[in-house]
Amino acid sequence: MSESEEQRAIRQRHREAHTEALLTVEIGPWIDGETRERDERVATRDPVIDEAIVDVPACDADTVDHAVDAAWEAYEREWGESTPSERSRRLSEWADALDDRLDELTRLESLDTGKPLADARSEVEGAIATIRYYASVVRAQTGEQIPVDRQLHLYTRSEPYGVVGQVTPWNFPAWAAAWKLAPALAAGNCAVLKPSVHAPLSTLRMVQLSKGILPDGVVNVVTGRGSTTGSHLVEHGDVRKVSFTGSEGVGAEVMRAAAGRSAPVTLELGGKSPLVVFPDADLETAVDASADGVYYSSGEICDALSRVLVHEEIHDEFVDRFVERSREYVLGDPLEESTTMGPLTTAEQFETVVEYIETGKSEGASLEVGGGQPDDPSLGDGHYVEPTAFTDVDNGMRIAREEIFGPVQTVQSFETYEEAIELANDTEYGLAAGIATESTDRVHAAAADIDAGVVYVNGYGPIRPEGPYGGFKRSGIGRDLGEEAIEHYRQTKTVYVNLDDPSR
Repeated sequence: MSESEEQRAIRQRHREAHTEALLTVEIGPWIDGETRERDERVATRDPVIDEAIVDVPACDADTVDHAVDAAWEAYEREWGESTPSERSRRLSEWADALDDRLDELTRLESLDTGKPLADARSEVEGAIATIRYYASVVRAQTGEQIPVDRQLHLYTRSEPYGVVGQVTPWNFPAWAAAWKLAPALAAGNCAVLKPSVHAPLSTLRMVQLSKGILPDGVVNVVTGRGSTTGSHLVEHGDVRKVSFTGSEGVGAEVMRAAAGRSAPVTLELGGKSPLVVFPDADLETAVDASADGVYYSSGEICDALSRVLVHEEIHDEFVDRFVERSREYVLGDPLEESTTMGPLTTAEQFETVVEYIETGKSEGASLEVGGGQPDDPSLGDGHYVEPTAFTDVDNGMRIAREEIFGPVQTVQSFETYEEAIELANDTEYGLAAGIATESTDRVHAAAADIDAGVVYVNGYGPIRPEGPYGGFKRSGIGRDLGEEAIEHYRQTKTVYVNLDDPSR
């Protein structure tokens, strides 16, 4: 089969997959338990063949208003008075329904984002596990009785906000939707969620599978652009709490919009996360962590370990091994099981990553591997970038300071522990960090000294629903996941009950 025939085969395979996938998902905003139609539409595109999968409605302010009203009606009618055990049961049933459609959701996720099937499946499984986790922990939530004196019974109640607004990104659409929805619903809120315009399909199908399990109006999804639909949602006066995952710039706008009505926000924003490789590290483990940390999901990860800081004694050997590891990735059609790296999700992100690679070259960094599109002509329609690594990098370079959001690694060296920590913290971000060492003492010292909300030791990940997730500095405010996330979706009420002397 010639290269041109292979390219045509990929294109035909994806077109057929689009047709099959769209047989199961209703395309449109999900409001009060049903799909609504809207005239203006915007395409979600397949990044492998750069063709539209389907046109998705772009919701206007009236549609957002309708969704918020439906959420409040559901909250006041039923959900706000539901018990933790009832919410737990319904969330568990929803997770079961999603599990029954795992293959379907995996295919939607892969088509919309360009993720290899194995990665898409693990992320949908992660979304289901997140919902199950919150179905469990909500049953253990309690208030607090505060002892004061015999004439005063003082206690606290944790109450939901009512209706919350949530905005999720295009890089992990199914998983991010579960991160937002599960703790919000477990806490007793109703939700209006806006998925990314670039990857809304798995989220739409997930909430459609809640039909008959969650009461109508408890979960609502509005589709469209962030600049219009998303802005209407986060600025809405009846949205009592906002949770956003995305870029730092947009996060600042969300915070300003919420501040106008004193609405609390949770923001999970960008990162420029270091991996510090100490001289006693197991090099195979360190290389795997650095490769997984920047090449997984084609580097489109908020907590990508995109800055490797390696002790000077092992720098050259590390680079040699990392280059070899980078060349092992198989770029290809994500629908093929052999593919280990797919394309970038959007044309805009592809252009951004290519520009950063050129910037790295012009700044004087040494390109060790990759740096362009793959030679395979059958991949010419897609937004593919080779696994790329630079050495001779210093912290003043843009490629070392700015979030690239692509498969681009930078490698720097250090001499002392103090220098490593200084380099690791020399960034405006603080979402994640990695440590590679065989020393228990060094693990705990570095974990304490590095300014990051998440620290991975001798590996990249895993991310579990039990562990709070969020950043320091300009990487955000608040936490997703863990029991802490439920608290972000509840407000504390303190009750003072004055008691008479029982002897009177």
